[in-house]
Amino acid sequence: MSTPQTWVAVATVKEVTRRRKLRVEVDGVAIALFHANDRIYAFADLCVHQDRSLAKGTLLHGRVICPGHQWRFDLDTGYEDDQDLCQPTYAVHVDGDTVHIDPTPREVSGRECAS
Repeated sequence: MSTPQTWVAVATVKEVTRRRKLRVEVDGVAIALFHANDRIYAFADLCVHQDRSLAKGTLLHGRVICPGHQWRFDLDTGYEDDQDLCQPTYAVHVDGDTVHIDPTPREVSGRECAS
């Protein structure tokens, strides 16, 4: 049985779409928001590899590229292209002009996600 989602307002749609990426904090945890493919995605901001800020990374072809060692994380899954790891992701809900996230990282199967 899954736990019900708790939505937390973190930004406006305009804040995210203007720069395509934005770093926010929820309960002391840094979250990177990305706008791509007409959607907003949320990742744990610190890369699982070298603790670099993904909000300072590059968006390209449905991936966020870490500025540290260019690990490429899929926006939909958090999976890294060449490693057996994934970046924690968060559910996103847009209500009007407000972006909400569930502060509990999503569970994924098949690969280890840092927490």
